[in-house]
Amino acid sequence: MNYQDVNASTIDRWVEQGWEWGKPICHETYLAAVQGHWDVLLTPTKPVPHAWFGELRGKRILGLASGGGQQMPIFAALGAECTVLDYSERQLASERMVAEREGYAISIVRADMTKPLPFPDETFDLIFHPVSNCYIREVRPLWRECWRVLKRGGTLLSGVDHYVNFIVDEDEREIVNHLPFDPLTDAAQRAQLEADDAGFQFSHTLEEQIGGQLEAGFTLQSLYEDTNGVGRLHELHIPTFLAMRSVKG
Repeated sequence: MNYQDVNASTIDRWVEQGWEWGKPICHETYLAAVQGHWDVLLTPTKPVPHAWFGELRGKRILGLASGGGQQMPIFAALGAECTVLDYSERQLASERMVAEREGYAISIVRADMTKPLPFPDETFDLIFHPVSNCYIREVRPLWRECWRVLKRGGTLLSGVDHYVNFIVDEDEREIVNHLPFDPLTDAAQRAQLEADDAGFQFSHTLEEQIGGQLEAGFTLQSLYEDTNGVGRLHELHIPTFLAMRSVKG
């Protein structure tokens, strides 16, 4: 299997084991969203400001690598027309389950985001992309695809790694890895991931994460940092994630 297939099967296994990011929302959370009480996450702990979204009713939203039944049901409850793209069968099954339970329509697409996105140009008003591009080796092509499938004036909301998590040991006390963290070229880094049943993960520089969006044509309008939520880095208030709001001019 290629590394994307390994990651899909790994995430399927994590979901079966109760992975935090694979637990779909409950009926009560959906009903609260219908009544206007809601929050969603791009990064581990900080809710995305509602002002980043604007009015969602009638908007076409792409949940990019956003399966799991956590964010898309909220957007559907707020009146958006939702499409979710993911490579994990289990994550997509959760999306299907919540949609059937709550009675809304959603387009569910299994696809590999390292390849061209299977949508025409200027299809969506908003892309919601929570932390997930750590599972792909090259991010610049993905930003270009986001630009292509967004309408003019459309919004990209993305959560990305700071890369700090990749350099420290499991206890987050010592720097043990060089950058880039690339298990396809470094056998020792691949062994670390295999020992943790972590699939294939890759570090990315801020030049790739922020600069890549700017190179694609986006205007960065706002951002905030976030921590892991648990662990020593979190206790020391060291940010490890970044959330960004970018617009296609």
